[in-house]
Amino acid sequence: MLPTIAILGRPNVGKSTLFNRLVGRKIAIVDDTPGVTRDRKEAETRIAGRAVRLLDTAGLEEAAPETIQGRMRASSEAAVREADLVLFIVDVRAGLTPSDRAFAEWLRRQTVPVVLVANKTEGRLGGYAAMEAYELGLGDPVAVSAEHGDGIGELHDAVREHLPEEPEERDDPERPLRLAIIGRPNAGKSTLLNALLGEERMITGPEPGLTRDSVAVEWTDPTGGKVRLVDTAGLRKRARIEQALEKMSTAASIAALKECEVAILVVDALQGMDEQDLRLARLAEREGRAVVLAFNKWDAVEDRAAARRRLDDVLTASLAQLRGLPVVPLSAQTGRGVERLMPAVREAYALWNRRIPTGELNRWFEAMLTRHQPPLADGRRIKLRYATMPKARPPTVAIFGTRAEQLPEDYRRYLVNGFREAFGMPGVPIRLNLRGTSNPYAEAEG
Repeated sequence: MLPTIAILGRPNVGKSTLFNRLVGRKIAIVDDTPGVTRDRKEAETRIAGRAVRLLDTAGLEEAAPETIQGRMRASSEAAVREADLVLFIVDVRAGLTPSDRAFAEWLRRQTVPVVLVANKTEGRLGGYAAMEAYELGLGDPVAVSAEHGDGIGELHDAVREHLPEEPEERDDPERPLRLAIIGRPNAGKSTLLNALLGEERMITGPEPGLTRDSVAVEWTDPTGGKVRLVDTAGLRKRARIEQALEKMSTAASIAALKECEVAILVVDALQGMDEQDLRLARLAEREGRAVVLAFNKWDAVEDRAAARRRLDDVLTASLAQLRGLPVVPLSAQTGRGVERLMPAVREAYALWNRRIPTGELNRWFEAMLTRHQPPLADGRRIKLRYATMPKARPPTVAIFGTRAEQLPEDYRRYLVNGFREAFGMPGVPIRLNLRGTSNPYAEAEG
């Protein structure tokens, strides 16, 4: 069962705007819940990288139970009882009202965790206005503008703290690998798509869980594996898919990255890797996706050694978190080198799914500690005890020990780079969870 998140607040504070912002236009509202008030809506979406059920409640107002407003309030309160997390939203432009304070007090008596959302903070004074929300006693407010999208990343981070780890999908050989093709305009994304697909292998059809206008592009790659290109919503004709790929914005790239497992980042080899390319690569890493770099237009590069050297220098200097990122030089236009792309994608996918047995992991961990002991923190020793790998997709290492959470950033990089090198995971995002405890063996793994 998916975790349920309810958006709560008095009318007109921006609940539906926030709901639409979190859901996105490409995901359909799956239920207008019959038998309750007209304004409650539900959708399944992804927040903070996890699948959730999101409820947009009718609104909280002080009213008699038999009135429409009273029934709306009852429906909203019922949603709180269903929820695993509540987003309580206030309008900082209007300021706190007696209703805000009353419902905040009611929420504090409930057992469900609450994230306080200070909405309408756009403009120079919005951040200051959000400070008033501290008075509600619901913790630090997350300042957002649901209308403009400001602060939504911070809201995702706040929500992530309250959501359980998503159960890992079993690697079903019959299930298509979910692939995204990202890159700046005119890097050759649509040409590469054509080279990968071949007209006879292209299949379009309804995407489950999305709007009726959304389609997926599926094909069978030369290895015989099924592949699905994600985030082609609303595109029923090949020409429209090509056009949309070339015009894909950063926002659309983020949406694609949330749904894919492997991202192909298409870089124009004639122009080299620029800041926009790096930003897309960092987005992919932040979402925990495996990345393969397609170095396109390779046939037109005159000094290939210099071009490759410049690319390697940029990757080393600016993308250390994806060290060893696989690079496939190719020409989407002529097809040369394209045959190496999907094997690289499959290899990246396998590494992204890889788990290291606990015994082998701890032998590596002990060797790392022997080679380089953790530094002191505030004059006190950091004592690291043991490591586990609670999940893959992406590979995640949990390290337990006294004051483990105080490890400095350079030592964290030392561990991540050592893990990547020891277990052969080039270009795969690595997550490091530090769990400090005075008695780490008493903590449950999870």
